[in-house]
Amino acid sequence: MSAVDLNMNELHWLMDMFNTVDVGLVVLDRDYKVCVWNGFMVNHSGLLPSAVKDKDLFDSFPSIDEKWFRSKSESVFILKNRSFTIWEQQPYIFRFKNYRPITGKADYMYQNATFIPLTTTTGEVSHICIIIYDVTDAAVNKKELEEANSKLELMSRTDALTQLANRGHWEEALRREYLRILRSGGCSVLLMFDIDHFKKVNDKYGHSGGDEALRQIAELLRKTLRETDIAGRYGGEEFAVTLLDTDRAGAEVFAERLRSRIESLVINFGVKQIKLTASIGFACFEESFDRYEKWIEAADKALYSSKEHGRNRITAFDTLTDS
Repeated sequence: MSAVDLNMNELHWLMDMFNTVDVGLVVLDRDYKVCVWNGFMVNHSGLLPSAVKDKDLFDSFPSIDEKWFRSKSESVFILKNRSFTIWEQQPYIFRFKNYRPITGKADYMYQNATFIPLTTTTGEVSHICIIIYDVTDAAVNKKELEEANSKLELMSRTDALTQLANRGHWEEALRREYLRILRSGGCSVLLMFDIDHFKKVNDKYGHSGGDEALRQIAELLRKTLRETDIAGRYGGEEFAVTLLDTDRAGAEVFAERLRSRIESLVINFGVKQIKLTASIGFACFEESFDRYEKWIEAADKALYSSKEHGRNRITAFDTLTDS
């Protein structure tokens, strides 16, 4: 084989690889006009080289973030250094449809990209080459893993029955609020309430009836809360609410609204109806609480005073004679 034939074969092989390689190859001049457009780009854009060659990139692809793209490219032109971008920073440069059946949940192709300076014989950067990598599989897998971890984290701090914060998560939030008030001052209130005679509900309607009652009480509580309040299931039929930046008067209004709504609630369980009341106690933060557990003890003490004095009522800790 002659040298000419060998060179022609090498050129043919290079062109064949250029058009079949599974990455996008785009060359742009200093005016951002397309000079080279390989097979990968043809397949995913649906545009032949003749349709984009010598055309302004941003006119051909208006979905490109032009400001970001120019900023990324100019550093390559000026500094003569390679630049990289990953899908976490910019999901894609060219918005191509996702064609992979395994990652069919993605609306578009996630892309990593490398920007390479192309120099002339005098060392000037006259063009840049952009290599586009399809990383949809990796991106979708990472997103699904993050989503699964997020769900697991949510489950770890959520009570399965009521979907309120579980005791561990709620108590940690209370501890943080206790430390915040110690540092910065302010007023917050801890409220606890207990469903009256709940054992009778379980005895009469079964545990499924009791569970339904707890679910609906939790839903009512969610509708009564402000966005800043933190509610949780303390245990059994007992619930706790941290009322942030709330004074005694505000806590009393909240407690009465909650008590009244629970008393008015009708829980439909099959053909039966369940009616409930709740005993409520609350404690405003006091400097005498040397640890956050003392705050819980104070609210709990007020709650049990409500239960001892007839139930379906509200008691504030600071009204107890032996507090």
